Amino acid sequence: MEHVSVPVHPPHGAIALHRGLAALLLVTMLPLLGACSSAGYYAQAVSGHMQLLNRTRPVETVLADPATPPAVADKLRRTQAIRQFASSALALPDNASYRSYADLGRPYVVWNVVSTPELSLAPRQSCFLLVGCIGYRGFFNEEDARHFAAAQHDQGDDVQVYGVPAYSTLGWMSDPLLNTFLVYSDTDLARLIFHELAHQLVYVHDDSAFNEAFATSVELEGARRWLAATQTQADSSALIDVAQQRREDFQALLAASHAQLAALYASPVSDGAKREGKAAVFAALDAQYQALKQRWGGYTGYDHWFDPPPGNAHLASLATYQRLVPAFKQLLIDNDRDLPRFYTATRQLAAQPAEQRNAALHALLQRAAATSRL
Repeated sequence: MEHVSVPVHPPHGAIALHRGLAALLLVTMLPLLGACSSAGYYAQAVSGHMQLLNRTRPVETVLADPATPPAVADKLRRTQAIRQFASSALALPDNASYRSYADLGRPYVVWNVVSTPELSLAPRQSCFLLVGCIGYRGFFNEEDARHFAAAQHDQGDDVQVYGVPAYSTLGWMSDPLLNTFLVYSDTDLARLIFHELAHQLVYVHDDSAFNEAFATSVELEGARRWLAATQTQADSSALIDVAQQRREDFQALLAASHAQLAALYASPVSDGAKREGKAAVFAALDAQYQALKQRWGGYTGYDHWFDPPPGNAHLASLATYQRLVPAFKQLLIDNDRDLPRFYTATRQLAAQPAEQRNAALHALLQRAAATSRL
């Protein structure tokens, strides 16, 4: 069935950060795609990105406009401090990205669709010019996303549709700040910007897990340093620690369900038995979440994950972001938490053939796990 929700991913419990196509670059290519079934998809990507660009103005212009609401102006001023910190303290790209602003008049910039076979946790891949293959498909129009999701559902897939606040053109263009960013706290906003800028540093075709885990590790380290440098009342370390612990608790709960399902789907039992086991795992996940909420004192921030109930696609989304994060954290430690050295080491990993790269990441994961047990 179709599941509509938002993956659990920093910088906020309801944020997923995904790359979009470097759409404008495809304008000149569209005539070559006229006979291709993907032409319509590329066309909506180009059109959506052009609409975004038409709404984009320099932050300085927005701040000087007397029609700009004071709350928006105040938030934009803080984003520029975050943007400066990203380059000066985190060695992230110092370019025009996030120095302009666009109000899209909607809560999300794109809607992503993740689909998996009924008895698999492997997301179906979508392959595109310039960015290679990724485990989701993004749409600038929500109706288009739901139409595509319905077609996947009709084929028997588990499907997840969710809105996302940001995407990256991977440095091909200057990505603007969006109104979809401004609902977040300063720290969550910083994490979002650090994550997206990290995608401009390193990107591996056909390896979403590598790309997202690297960006997430930069985001987490960047947030730690940002908090140490600012420590504002609005983002007290105590409150952030509580939020991060809840995030980690919930991610651990989902990871355990992912592992159970992976073992079930790989087992030799019949498809009927797998369906029964799948239903049992998701029923247990719901019960375990209710118990977890009690530990949290009744906090309900993740209830949206169970309305409607989750499926394989939800867990596949989480795995893309989280599975390799400990490996990158270990790589950062190996480089004495020196970010430029860490980026160099990551580029060296990215340049390796997939089999060799995956073996190195597995070794890092094993070392990270051994350290956590000490």
